Amino acid sequence: MLKITLPDGSIREYEEAVTPLQVAQSISDGLARHTISAVVNGKQTEVDTTITADSTVQLLTWNDDMGKKAFWHSSAHLLAQAIMEFYPEAKLTIGPAIANGFYYDVDFGGEPLSEKDFEKLEKKILENAKKNSTFQLREVSKADALKEYADNPFKTELIENLPDGEITFVTHDNFTDLCRGGHIPSTGIVKAVKILNAAGAYWRGDEKNPQLTRVYGVSFPKQKELTEYLERLEEAKRRDHRKLGKELGIFAFSEKVGAGLPLWLPKGAALRKKLEEFLSKAQKKQGYEFVISPHIGAKELYITSGHWEKNGEDSFQPIKTPNEGEEFLLKPMNCPHHCEIYKAQQWSYKDLPKRYAEFGTVYRYEQSGELHGLTRVRGFTQDDAHLFCTPDQLLQEFEKVIDLVLYVFGSLGFADFTAQISLRDKENRDKYIGSDENWEKAENAIVTAAKAKGLKTVTEYGEAAFYGPKLDFMVKDALGRSWQLGTIQVDYNLPERFDLWYNGSDNEKHRPVMIHRAPFGSMERFIAILIENTAGDFPLWLSPEQFTILPISEKYSDYAKKVSESLEIHDICGLIDDRNEKTGKKIRDAELKKLPFMLIVGENEENNGTISVRRRGEGDLGEMKVEDFITYFKEQAKPAFELGANQ
Repeated sequence: MLKITLPDGSIREYEEAVTPLQVAQSISDGLARHTISAVVNGKQTEVDTTITADSTVQLLTWNDDMGKKAFWHSSAHLLAQAIMEFYPEAKLTIGPAIANGFYYDVDFGGEPLSEKDFEKLEKKILENAKKNSTFQLREVSKADALKEYADNPFKTELIENLPDGEITFVTHDNFTDLCRGGHIPSTGIVKAVKILNAAGAYWRGDEKNPQLTRVYGVSFPKQKELTEYLERLEEAKRRDHRKLGKELGIFAFSEKVGAGLPLWLPKGAALRKKLEEFLSKAQKKQGYEFVISPHIGAKELYITSGHWEKNGEDSFQPIKTPNEGEEFLLKPMNCPHHCEIYKAQQWSYKDLPKRYAEFGTVYRYEQSGELHGLTRVRGFTQDDAHLFCTPDQLLQEFEKVIDLVLYVFGSLGFADFTAQISLRDKENRDKYIGSDENWEKAENAIVTAAKAKGLKTVTEYGEAAFYGPKLDFMVKDALGRSWQLGTIQVDYNLPERFDLWYNGSDNEKHRPVMIHRAPFGSMERFIAILIENTAGDFPLWLSPEQFTILPISEKYSDYAKKVSESLEIHDICGLIDDRNEKTGKKIRDAELKKLPFMLIVGENEENNGTISVRRRGEGDLGEMKVEDFITYFKEQAKPAFELGANQ
């Protein structure tokens, strides 16, 4: 009997070889109709793949991420087919599924592809999809594969790097492509498609290689889903932090300063400062000490930490000095510096834990094509901290860090998140440093702490840092997009590499355990996501400009200044709009600038010592004494979440 184990642990038995589709049929006709792909023994495959031995099987529908992957990868083949029909001289390269849709990299031989060409490609894709052609996967010898793609240097390069016996072609309709598999049963499932854009991309991501055209698309089994997706895209454009950052005067970039190096304008600097003060206050409550480290470090520092070996010269370009053999690096991370801060003094078990925090700016070279607003930059500030504790303190300290992360998310409106337990690759252990024993201890600590705090978790293998496992927080924003924000890492290895120790109760030397953590991740990326999540309408306590005072004429400007001074004494910050404009226009402009409060002053207000209050999104709140407004504001500006409330 053939035994098939399903994800819920149940086992189904069959008298002979079966396909995933037959397994689905044996469960229910409804499931069979919706099954579009499968994972057999950890490998994604087609639903008609024959299973001849006992196996684990996961059946995939459109609702599964891996099901979408098969759907979009198959759609990439439909795109390639359409491209070759219109551009027969084009050279195809690769066409993978991505997080939202797919792309295909194509050498059009200098022939331009513009937006006006997108519609004809879409029509051709749907025309071919209606043929309901099946995807047929077959093995091809290396010699035959090379012969087939003799005039395509890109496919030839891919084939040459594949072992003979592991090369497969896939055919649907009259189109064949080099592919390793993972397709939907037939093209007819694809009912809606949109070519989104075309951009330049270097072959294999290397600037030294030829530049190709990357054609992006997305597809769906229903037209309604495409319509909804395009609506979300439009909303995303409206919320784009690059657009809002410019409109709201938060940040800018300058070619003279350099790509990927943001300039924080006054409002952006005020926003950052408030975030730093918010986290600093919370950290102080949890016993953190603040440290400062330089923006450069000797190369030897990163050799000791292992970062030089793992990331190499491509990422870190040394700064040479006139002294023979002396080299520095722009600081790519803060952890080696904090190890040396710990090492500057001797510690006993009674002194631990030591919690060092720093808003430390680091620098990493990102390829110009990878740069994107504040989400991918070359210079960024991490809300970094490193905790050094005894093994007995590890679990408690890890849980306290989780509390801090939850406090940050709760205060800033990120309610929908999943904690990802990022562990070592099960097979390739060469990517990591340290003993198996230390790794197992670190991994167990993360799993135990996440369970103790009741976190919703997923486990991902191969996503650990090279020195230790992580707990990464994957947050969904207002548009349902997932972002990695906070991270917590357990590290037994850097204390060994830097020879860190403390005197134990037995008067012997012991290694501390190190926790790396950053609730924001980086200030730049966090602010980008915050802008898009709130559409620039920040929580009241965080808003860099919380009010604008609108004198109805110039003669009330002095009273406006008096009101402003009263508010600023209470750390309520804002501005005075004394332009020679009508009050209605000033109100509309304030709404566009997303200013929370508009305070109108005229003769009546000056005589009564009051202000007429409007709140963005609510309208007129009436006339208030300045003191009453201050009380009202402070109540409204209170973060709704308290540190430790989740404990």
